[in-house]
Amino acid sequence: MTAPASGSSSGAWRAKWRRVRALVLKEAHQVVRDPSSIAIGVVLPVILILLFGYGLSLDVKNVPLAVVIEQATPEAIDLEAGFALSPYFRPRITQAMPPAQLLLLEHRVDGIVRIPADFSRHVSSGDAVLQLIVHGGDANRARIIEGYVQGVVADWSARQSAAGQPGASATVNVQSRLWFNEADNSSYFLVPGLVVLVMTLIGALLTAMVMAREWERGTLEALLVTPVRSEEILLGKTLPYFLLALIGFALCVLASQFLFHVPLRGSLWVLLGASMLYVLVALGIGLLISSWVKNQLVASQLTMLATFMPAFMLSGFLFDLRSMPIVVRLITYALPARYYVALLQSVFLAGDVWTVIVPNTLALAAMAAGLALASRAAMSKSLE
Repeated sequence: MTAPASGSSSGAWRAKWRRVRALVLKEAHQVVRDPSSIAIGVVLPVILILLFGYGLSLDVKNVPLAVVIEQATPEAIDLEAGFALSPYFRPRITQAMPPAQLLLLEHRVDGIVRIPADFSRHVSSGDAVLQLIVHGGDANRARIIEGYVQGVVADWSARQSAAGQPGASATVNVQSRLWFNEADNSSYFLVPGLVVLVMTLIGALLTAMVMAREWERGTLEALLVTPVRSEEILLGKTLPYFLLALIGFALCVLASQFLFHVPLRGSLWVLLGASMLYVLVALGIGLLISSWVKNQLVASQLTMLATFMPAFMLSGFLFDLRSMPIVVRLITYALPARYYVALLQSVFLAGDVWTVIVPNTLALAAMAAGLALASRAAMSKSLE
């Protein structure tokens, strides 16, 4: 009595996987024949890698700076040489404040360092003062420039002290070190976040557009009236784009290692597992949106608003979440990109920090499971 049931069950499973394989092959052929899918899945990640890696930088270097030397004393000239030799500044020398102020008004320089005429005399007495004026259009950049100027002045003071000049001795020597980013390179910060954008675009946007296109053409309705089950349709639709997203992930990781030399201090397998979870979340979001909105244009716009913009602005990719208002921080807990960014930054720069990896991975797993159930319910075989 049990043997026929077992045979029937195994036959049902074989039939199920034959249908899924047919759907996967059909979808794979469609991906290969569709230029837009290849563009979003392969070409767009390469463009984003090059654009963000080379074009976008948070480093402050070669700052145009006006240096006003009101009296060309040896101390003033030596201080100006410190700015000229620094990789962070491109000084422009003037002898008075009005030309320097005009340069700042025209935003041809980002700051003014004024070395007064009595600078040398006050150096000897130990109470010398410099005036620094910084363009405040970008407050963060202004603070960085201020710190760099203070660093140049501190180096000059140390040289004066080593040469035995009076009034230039330093009382405290601060030795600082940057953890996880010894090179102080913004690529270490930007490239891991770029992986989030690529995974989001491929997983959510591409899936939403493809499913909405199926609804528009009526081909999905034709599938729904066949013996194919809703979960089989989901598997057939998502597996090709899951593999396409992994290709984009591989391109990002290769670029991070060989183009931008971002360290990968954690396990590649942990990184791959977390990325696979996030791809499942992105695919679930795309499927859910396209099940509700059966129009390509509306689905793509809604997907951009629901996934790409939050991943760009509210994930910690560019802006520190702790600096945001409490209401906005609470909203970010509902965004999967927040957890993926934390995982990427930890695995790339700090290593396998399990107190970071475990809770963020569990959050992504819960979101993936919830979206899978919601997508299955939305993809029921009703044609409403």
